[in-house]
Amino acid sequence: MRTDSHQHPHRATTTTPSRRDRRPRVADRYPTRSSASVEPGGRVRWIDRPHAVVWSKEGDAAAAGPLGVDELHGHEEKGYTIVPGLLSPAEVQEYWSELERLTADPALADDHRVIREPGSGAIRSIFEVHRISEVIDGLARDRRVLGAARQILGSEVYIHQSRINYMPGFEGKGFYWHSDFETWHSEDGLPAPRAVSLSIALTDNYPFNGGLMVMPGSHRHFVPGLGETPSENHRRSLIMQNVGVPSHDDVTELAAEYGIDQFTGAAGAGLWFDSNLMHGSGNNITPYPRSNIFLVFNSVDNAPVDPFEAAAPRPPHIAARDTTPMLRRGRG
Repeated sequence: MRTDSHQHPHRATTTTPSRRDRRPRVADRYPTRSSASVEPGGRVRWIDRPHAVVWSKEGDAAAAGPLGVDELHGHEEKGYTIVPGLLSPAEVQEYWSELERLTADPALADDHRVIREPGSGAIRSIFEVHRISEVIDGLARDRRVLGAARQILGSEVYIHQSRINYMPGFEGKGFYWHSDFETWHSEDGLPAPRAVSLSIALTDNYPFNGGLMVMPGSHRHFVPGLGETPSENHRRSLIMQNVGVPSHDDVTELAAEYGIDQFTGAAGAGLWFDSNLMHGSGNNITPYPRSNIFLVFNSVDNAPVDPFEAAAPRPPHIAARDTTPMLRRGRG
């Protein structure tokens, strides 16, 4: 296994500015989907991450919160942290009931925030769910959640994206390997990977029902994607992501270097993972559904600018541009 000091043949510590005609207002330290990220042989140039993973320091006000020192150190090293029992069984039932209510709500049947599975038409995701549901808005402001996000990002935070994910039995479709930050940088304009995601399991996660797979340590390197961003790419990418994903060669090399872990465990567990962590999931062909609440927190000091590789930002229900800090309330 390589160490960080090893000079990767497709890795660079300095970058070339984006070559788009309409340049963003800040320097592009993570060029992707452009000739600036491709070497003469056609391979993309991995970029050693110049930014922190855990932004708070011991003694800072932002460092006070529900995650312990060892958990924060582990998050820095692996790029993810599992919190078993983040929700109690009673809370799991409460939020599961809310998922069922939202699924059956006729007012959401044709809502643009609802994404459906290709073919079956079953609900795949509901976006901006913290604005639709007071129950989930309260969860996002819970000390166990909001406090940990502030610890990791070292600042006040806001929700960049929220959604409920449903992966029904037999027909739930997975997602190919990707780094969320590659899309959030290219299409939303986040300057740096100063964002963190929380996936809260509302069903048991088994190794065989499409559980999330992650490559621990892969967050230290930005792997650019290839190809230009099509107009309104979000309409396709939320169902099947084809643009901005790593090549088979890059996935093979990352897996050889870092290995693959999987998020499994009982309902109520939480998974915090870095925005640049390489991850993906397989299809669910079992009878056991898999559902989760997904919250993305971004630092108010990492506000979005013009997209780095798209003509226009994605809609605000997918990528918020209101950076008003969240306030804590409710339980916890």
